[in-house]
Amino acid sequence: MRITRPLRVILLSLAVAGTAAVPAMAQHKTFGLGIVLGEPTGISAKLWLDDKSAIDAAAAWTFYPKGAFYIHADYLYHFYDLFPVTRGALPLYIGVGGSVTLEPVPRVGVRIPIGIDYLFQNAPIDIFLEVAPGISLYPATEFEAGGGIGIRFNF
Repeated sequence: MRITRPLRVILLSLAVAGTAAVPAMAQHKTFGLGIVLGEPTGISAKLWLDDKSAIDAAAAWTFYPKGAFYIHADYLYHFYDLFPVTRGALPLYIGVGGSVTLEPVPRVGVRIPIGIDYLFQNAPIDIFLEVAPGISLYPATEFEAGGGIGIRFNF
């Protein structure tokens, strides 16, 4: 597979954004790694920047339209007061991010994830459910939809 210059720029930008977030991980020690099942299906990661904001990413397999490797990265903001629970936390989150699907002609898009994330009180685990409508911007403009359920172990 040949990686084109625009795709290299996008991948490098995602790597720089992830590297810039490393000091926040060291301060809060809150990095989660797990799986997401749905569209796409693969590995999910989340890095908390503070109590309400995080960077979410996935390296996965998308089944639409023919199946291809897929990556995304999102900035998420969490609202804790909407669903009060007696143990743990259940924030609603919304965010914005980008996606790249590595097809013969790579697809690049914008996504808006919306979901809920149950954070266990006494275990380093979170379970999430999200939907992510979006728009493919290159090579053609078209509506996209994704979503899934997942679990992450937090370090």
